[in-house]
Amino acid sequence: MKTVIVGAGAMGSLFGGLLTLSGEEVWLVDIRKDHVDAMRTGGLTLEEGGKHQVIRVNATTDAASVGKGDLILLFVKTYQTEKAVSDSSVLQGEDTIYLSLQNGLGNEETICKRVDRKKVILGVTGQGATYLGPGFVRHAGWGETHIGELEGEKSARTAQIAQMLNRAGIPTRASSEIRDLIWGKLFANVGINALTALTGMKNGQLLDYPETLRLMEALVSEAIGVAKQKGIRIEGDPVQKVKEMAEATRGNRSSMGQDFDYKRRTEIDAINGAVVREAQHLGIASPVNQTVTDLVKAIEKSF
Repeated sequence: MKTVIVGAGAMGSLFGGLLTLSGEEVWLVDIRKDHVDAMRTGGLTLEEGGKHQVIRVNATTDAASVGKGDLILLFVKTYQTEKAVSDSSVLQGEDTIYLSLQNGLGNEETICKRVDRKKVILGVTGQGATYLGPGFVRHAGWGETHIGELEGEKSARTAQIAQMLNRAGIPTRASSEIRDLIWGKLFANVGINALTALTGMKNGQLLDYPETLRLMEALVSEAIGVAKQKGIRIEGDPVQKVKEMAEATRGNRSSMGQDFDYKRRTEIDAINGAVVREAQHLGIASPVNQTVTDLVKAIEKSF
């Protein structure tokens, strides 16, 4: 299966590197020329547990140079999705599959504006990665990946993709309840990402202070209230799961935290901002998510 990863930042590079190591044909496509040039000339350096491994990868800024792909794996920021899907149309063959492993809400709708719904699969991943510089990524946390069809049916193609990812050392399951899982991942993003950006902390440090812990609990609790009103199936205690996720990725700096570090636009509108929008549609309050969203967007304006 020829896999094209569109958005080769921290997570895209991590998946691309691991899939390449497993023997898959993989292409990394990214708009950052310095990152692509570094990977093309010196390989992708993957750091894990203090050890470094250099992986020779296929990387380019020009999607058209790749040819048709069997699987297009989207890792771009949510606000880049529409352009990424448009630019990647040159990769699409008759049987090409799009798989989104992006954060937040709204990616499905944006992708399906340009791609036949039958070609789209959604997913979530608990893997953690940190971009350290051009051609240099840290594998900062492990977690399961789940993928599923939009209509919830089980399919041979999701099983095949899951097997491919598992062979690459990326624990993956095909699920018939992917939207519920997307909300489960959203809870983690809601409780961790903006707080790490605003405080400058790594994920696990949020658990070390009563102030950030209270904020985490409040943010996630508001999101749970929205999800329940929307009929999302919730298993277990999402607040506790978010805490466990923060601990499992203790040394990682969330993607939004990394965006702040590099003074880049964040995905706040698709995460805490999405909770606020959904809450407004339902006529319920989400004051903590509103406050955090406003703070992040105000600071973004100074970049």
